[in-house]
Amino acid sequence: MRYIGFMKTYDSIQSIQRQSLREQIYQQLKTAIIRLELEPGEKVRDHDLANEFNVSRTPVREALRRLEDEGLVVSNPGSFTRVVEINLEEVKQATVVVASLHSLATKIAFPQLTEEDIETLELINKQLKRKLEKKDVIGAVEADDRFHEVFLKRSNNHEILKALEPVESKIRRLEFAKFNSVEGINSVSDHHEIIKACRESKSQTVTNLVEQNWLSLFELLTQ
Repeated sequence: MRYIGFMKTYDSIQSIQRQSLREQIYQQLKTAIIRLELEPGEKVRDHDLANEFNVSRTPVREALRRLEDEGLVVSNPGSFTRVVEINLEEVKQATVVVASLHSLATKIAFPQLTEEDIETLELINKQLKRKLEKKDVIGAVEADDRFHEVFLKRSNNHEILKALEPVESKIRRLEFAKFNSVEGINSVSDHHEIIKACRESKSQTVTNLVEQNWLSLFELLTQ
């Protein structure tokens, strides 16, 4: 987060090009919310955001409506929009959904996995370990995402991807809020077991381990 004069600005929010305004604004605002640059409970106004993005208020309002549909902001008509607080019960419920969807994607993907995919999993897990050791929260979360994306891409199921997008954000916000108090090395160990099961061609074991990896995340973040 940075400050210019008296105006509060955000690292994830930048002036953008005219092409696909709504989508670009949506993605940048969502990133700012997930990374807690836009803090839980913080008020945001479409006029201020439009100035920040250097666009009209219309695409900003459209992006905010989409974020409201996903439960990341709540609007007060004619006044302002507020970033919702992190609700642990909602995160718990989201974790169950995310775990199930990733497990399903892994089950579909497993027969298509290649040796190169497994090597990619190993490389990413090493990167995750380094990011955790450096206390690099953004790098660690991105590495964890890339690990699971190997299975998501191999599943080639766009419906799973669409279903995951709105619910994963709730979990990621809690990760950023709790990162410094979490022993993330557990994720590295879990991933190692997933890779080992992949090499041993144990499909059901891999599927179960992926699901448990996500379910244990909530326990880790709330202990």
